[in-house]
Amino acid sequence: MHIRAAAIICAVRPHGEHGAVVRVLTRDHGLVGGYVQGAHSRDKRPILIPANVVAVDLRARTETQLPSLAIELTHSYGPLMQEPLAAAALTWLTTLTTHTLPEGHPYPRLYDMLGGVLGAVEAAPAARDWAASVVRFELSLLTELGFGFDLSQCVVTGAREDLRWVSPKSGGAVSGIAGADYAARLLALPHFLRDGTTTPHWEDILAGFALTGHFLERHLFSDDRRDVFSVRGRLVDRLLRAAC
Repeated sequence: MHIRAAAIICAVRPHGEHGAVVRVLTRDHGLVGGYVQGAHSRDKRPILIPANVVAVDLRARTETQLPSLAIELTHSYGPLMQEPLAAAALTWLTTLTTHTLPEGHPYPRLYDMLGGVLGAVEAAPAARDWAASVVRFELSLLTELGFGFDLSQCVVTGAREDLRWVSPKSGGAVSGIAGADYAARLLALPHFLRDGTTTPHWEDILAGFALTGHFLERHLFSDDRRDVFSVRGRLVDRLLRAAC
């Protein structure tokens, strides 16, 4: 195996005294991992930060061998790790990617979206300017993995107007009329997921996190993965404080 590609670092796990197993997301090869020699050196530590964009050269002589991975830094998000809210976002995005996508399966749309969200976190002056893009990424990841949503029409009546909620069971939109008597059991459908608003209000953003959080927990994070899902909880807590 030999892969040369642009990639986003998603996880770094120490391996032995001097190395690390690093998992990266590539556009055409999906999530792949390899061994980086000298990962704890002064030169490589600033490179091996989750979210950093790198050029990788992955080589293995056999399918059963752990590939060796050479990495060259293209763009560093390291400075954002000094900012608690931005760091929480980058940590969750890379953790989510690592723990949900199958190895070696290409998801070019998710690769492009992840790069866009990371860039938005870096460029935006405030969290409200990028938080909705995290929700959109989560929704797209669920969809790519087969947990589809239909937010275009009411799952009960087929109506395409006045869509206010989402069914927590089917993931389908529900109109105001169809869901009036069951609103307490439904999930709010944020405006920005309906009309493409780029900078929604905090109320809408937090409703979006409640929506995707419900389905992420239901489909991808069972009881034995609560520790992983708690990474998202820390991000949401920081967003709640930012919204106050």
